[in-house]
Amino acid sequence: MTATDPVPAAGSRDLPHPAREEIRLEGVLHALSDPLRLQIVRELDRAGRELSCSCFELPVTKSTTTHHFRVLREAGVIRQVYRGTAKMNDVRRDDLDALFPGLLDTVLDAAARQAARQSVGAAAD
Repeated sequence: MTATDPVPAAGSRDLPHPAREEIRLEGVLHALSDPLRLQIVRELDRAGRELSCSCFELPVTKSTTTHHFRVLREAGVIRQVYRGTAKMNDVRRDDLDALFPGLLDTVLDAAARQAARQSVGAAAD
């Protein structure tokens, strides 16, 4: 948040997000370096719309899942908002493309190619 952003009221369900100018390359790369976080971003990007946290089937505990979403949000990779009781998630593609043109597409394409290689290797076993 920046000094111009309103501070959420105590008990508010607003989640803090970095402003576009506060998003740093090293934070984005760190967030995307974890396979589960990369999976989350790939699924969000493929969906092309907001998805709730409950849409993701990750092989970790709920608290670990929450941690991964928080890392992505704090790095500026995703935006999280509450819609009723659901926490909705979406990739901050406009911000990331403006700051780091081509980075998200390159990373997601490389991840897709890696996943395809791994599935071919698993099928051969």
